[in-house]
Amino acid sequence: MRIIAGRWRSRVLATAAGQATRPTADRTRETLFSMLTSRIGDFSDLVILDLFAGSGALALEALSRGAARGFLAEDDVQARAAITANIKVLGANARLIGSDATRLPAAASGAADVLFLDPPYGAELAVPALLSARAGGWIAPHSWISVETARNETLACNGFTVAAERSVGKARLWLLQVTA
Repeated sequence: MRIIAGRWRSRVLATAAGQATRPTADRTRETLFSMLTSRIGDFSDLVILDLFAGSGALALEALSRGAARGFLAEDDVQARAAITANIKVLGANARLIGSDATRLPAAASGAADVLFLDPPYGAELAVPALLSARAGGWIAPHSWISVETARNETLACNGFTVAAERSVGKARLWLLQVTA
């Protein structure tokens, strides 16, 4: 797995061995970042929260594209080791939150501008993670939230509006915003 664009373009990322995580495919990441860029412009100075972070590829991609800071939540031990190695080798301004994405600590530095949620397919963890992020102060009215699900899954959560939805291969990408 590699960073697609930005200052770390083509840098290889460490990933956890085994089946505990499912990295987002390059084509899916390209589509996701295109969807976000068309709505927010560039990533300069944004704060990122990556839930179910796996290797950290989504947050690190955003940081490569100019985001200021990243927070990555992952509870799998091997995935946390991969994230820690990736943060170190890139010198990324990122902090690993070694916590379950459905039980996040409070956001000490304020809300994130962009949130990435890539829960295990079929586990129905997206909504509990969204609610945890909202309760912890990670989501602001201006936040953009990306959720990746299996192509055949649906997503609905009170307090959030689907701004865009796109299927890419086996995945479905959802962009959400807080309901006004």
